[in-house]
Amino acid sequence: MDPFSPDPHRPYLGVHAVTVFVRDQDTALRFYVDQLGFDVAFDARLPTGRRWLAVAPPDGSTVISLVAPSPESREYLLIGRPTGVVFITENVLAKFDQWRRKGVEFTYRPRLRRISYESAIRLPHASAAAAAPAPQDPPVWGGVFARFRDLDGNIYSLVGFDEVNRQFEAHRRAAAEKLEAERRAAHELAIAKQVQARLFPQSQPPLATLQYAGACIQARQVGGDYHDFLDLGPDRAGFVIADISGKGMPAALLMANLQANFRSQSALALQEPERMLRSVNQLFHQNTTESSYATLFYADYDDRTRRLRYVNCGHLAPLILRPDGEVERLEPTCTVLGLFKAWDCELRETGIGAGDTLVLYTDGVTESFNAADEEFGEQRLVDSLRRYESDPPAAAIARVVEELRAFNPAEQYDDITLIVARAL
Repeated sequence: MDPFSPDPHRPYLGVHAVTVFVRDQDTALRFYVDQLGFDVAFDARLPTGRRWLAVAPPDGSTVISLVAPSPESREYLLIGRPTGVVFITENVLAKFDQWRRKGVEFTYRPRLRRISYESAIRLPHASAAAAAPAPQDPPVWGGVFARFRDLDGNIYSLVGFDEVNRQFEAHRRAAAEKLEAERRAAHELAIAKQVQARLFPQSQPPLATLQYAGACIQARQVGGDYHDFLDLGPDRAGFVIADISGKGMPAALLMANLQANFRSQSALALQEPERMLRSVNQLFHQNTTESSYATLFYADYDDRTRRLRYVNCGHLAPLILRPDGEVERLEPTCTVLGLFKAWDCELRETGIGAGDTLVLYTDGVTESFNAADEEFGEQRLVDSLRRYESDPPAAAIARVVEELRAFNPAEQYDDITLIVARAL
């Protein structure tokens, strides 16, 4: 159990500090920091004017408060006595050699002992002879024990128990295995990101009357938004945008599945778009779980007639911004893909005139919330695109994303996907 988890039935309880009395705080500080390698935990003046000085070993959470009592006080008489403090290490001999080279005085050199529990808990106050178990005591613990003193004569124990050493080693192995697993996962995720990047459009079919661009900014390394540009032959191009249910790797796998299904059926796109989408739905339904689905918008554009045929499968309505200020919404014409085996769609058509702007987007754009719990919304998207209507589509997308991030500077929660097309 996490010791810091908020559990009203199990309030957190730990040892914060133990007090050691010293003659001079600065002298004692140098001993613990320079010779024992401790860290300074606190060094501050209390409101009373007294100095609060505490040190801590490199590992562990308990600190030692170094208190310099008045020579007339009873606490001053406690300087130079056994402290009852036991430091634990996985290698007593190594720590003994290290500290002895730095001038630490040991009153009891490291010795291997097999001791009972009763002897172990008496160890900080017992003599070396008393540390040995009585013949009748079962040797439940084994370990190495030593004692040292600080510059004021305060005595500490340094111990290393076999069981603790085994736990240290087990924790190290577990940490190493976890680190390796995280490294492999990060490597695999980086590969997945590269693979998914190749699923997005790598080229754009040329059009004489329409200038367009698209971008996907994922909230995580990989995501579930999908957009595509299809080459449907001379003077024809297809536009696809989709939003897969879920996030992260599961959504990315479904996105790859949808992209493969769509590309495999794209030969039907020009002549039989409804049949193509029925096939895509059937394949997506067969290859995914019952709760998986995708919203999708598909349109094909005729460069000669400036006509746009489209099917909206439960997706947010794309917008056509007319020069006179009108906004046409391309509302859903059927339900989402993948949920139902029996599925059909309706094809609709509209015109794209000179100066019009077509924008396709996912909910990561309009459903982004700021600190005041306000939604970016469709109207802000329209206003933003109006401000940058003279910019090329790629530049306009970049500016919209800048405004979106200024509106919500917090961590991005959902994928942001935009396609902007301007009629020349």
